[in-house]
Amino acid sequence: MATAKKPAAKKPAAKKPAAKKPAAKKVAAKKPAAKKPAAKKPAAKKPAAKKAAAPKKKRAPNAAFMKPVTPSATLAAVIGEKPAPRTEVTSKIWAYIKKNGLQDKTNKRMINADDKLKAVFGGKKQVSMFEMTKLVSAHLKA
Repeated sequence: MATAKKPAAKKPAAKKPAAKKPAAKKVAAKKPAAKKPAAKKPAAKKPAAKKAAAPKKKRAPNAAFMKPVTPSATLAAVIGEKPAPRTEVTSKIWAYIKKNGLQDKTNKRMINADDKLKAVFGGKKQVSMFEMTKLVSAHLKA
């Protein structure tokens, strides 16, 4: 009798160890335990919040802003000749700008000067509202 050769047995493919996955779950399970002490910290902040709620003191206005300043002749044509604080001078100029519609329609930060304001702005046709305060302060005398 002839003996037939048996085919070689196939080896099963090597699998990755499954031990790493459960280890990762154990680490994740420990993290919530670490967060518990952090939850107690907001409770410690409550007493500090009570100290911050002290009665507010009324802010005193800065005397330099309230000091009357005299406008130049060109600025007096726009806001009047009487001495006024800087804050009032700025609000009078804005009232003049709004009344005459001199604020640019597309870019509201720009002011289009008419003949009176052009003299105040040093001959410029258009200035920004931030540049305006700088140019106006040149026309004020303490």
